[in-house]
Amino acid sequence: MVKIAVLDDWQDVARRSADWSALEARADVVFFADALGTEEAATALAEFDILLTMRERTAIADSLLARLPKLRMIGITGGANASLDMEACARRGITVCNTTDGRPAASWATAELALGLLIAAARAIPVADATMRAGGFQHGVPVGIGLAGKTLGILGLGRLGTRMARYGAALDMDVIAWSPNLTEEKAREAGARLVGKGDLMATSDAISIHMVLSPRSRCILGAEDIARFKHGAILINTSRGPLVDEAALVAAVQAGRIVAALDVFDKEPLPKDHPLRAEGSTVLTPHLGYGVAETWRDFYPKSVENALAFLDGTPIRVVGPS
Repeated sequence: MVKIAVLDDWQDVARRSADWSALEARADVVFFADALGTEEAATALAEFDILLTMRERTAIADSLLARLPKLRMIGITGGANASLDMEACARRGITVCNTTDGRPAASWATAELALGLLIAAARAIPVADATMRAGGFQHGVPVGIGLAGKTLGILGLGRLGTRMARYGAALDMDVIAWSPNLTEEKAREAGARLVGKGDLMATSDAISIHMVLSPRSRCILGAEDIARFKHGAILINTSRGPLVDEAALVAAVQAGRIVAALDVFDKEPLPKDHPLRAEGSTVLTPHLGYGVAETWRDFYPKSVENALAFLDGTPIRVVGPS
């Protein structure tokens, strides 16, 4: 019987987000709630014909593909998956299908979370909540800052960065922006003011990152950039962890120079002993950006459709190497 693995179902949402009955009638469908390392994946997935992945959670390199002899199809969610070796899939005759047919209703969810992280960090909401649950009240809760009149710096003024700029304007913040190819006209259309990268670092009270990770953008926020931050500045990252020099970020947080409001990390899931977990000047969420009910109701039904179409010999939404 065909074996299908549904990977990285970290919040146990896959089964209730789609009707799997038609697929389960034709295949043995196994849901994996825990993250798999490379060695674990090679062992656990060796007998599977189809992998239905979730974004970029499990890295699938050629070295792993070589250890999955029965694999014939991989379903990815979204339009692309940077952690999947597409060229290796093509060489090995593995069909790759995505779930993109336009943007789901939850396409703004990541920007909404960035706004939430900004406000949570500015008003120390996690500490206040923990204090209340422990029986306390105001004692020990840091004094927050108001955001009206403050400066919001945005790295990357694309679709989500523009959304964040609008949120900043609604809070009466002065919105500035920078990215390598940003023009004054595009910044103005998004409701922001173009500044140099150094000026953005030095003058922003909060900085929100909205960039795609690529070889060019990796570590685009380096140690020298972080050293320019205002004392007490808030860094929000809902894009990708490796956009920021993690060692420099951790050092700045540990020194009490900045507040980090993070949804993404260099390694995910974040290791249990990671130093960011022990710092009070952090607001941490477990990569929830796009993960809302509307997203799951878009991704998983299409993943089922893709697998069924492949089993029928007429694959849909097929993608190849760029």
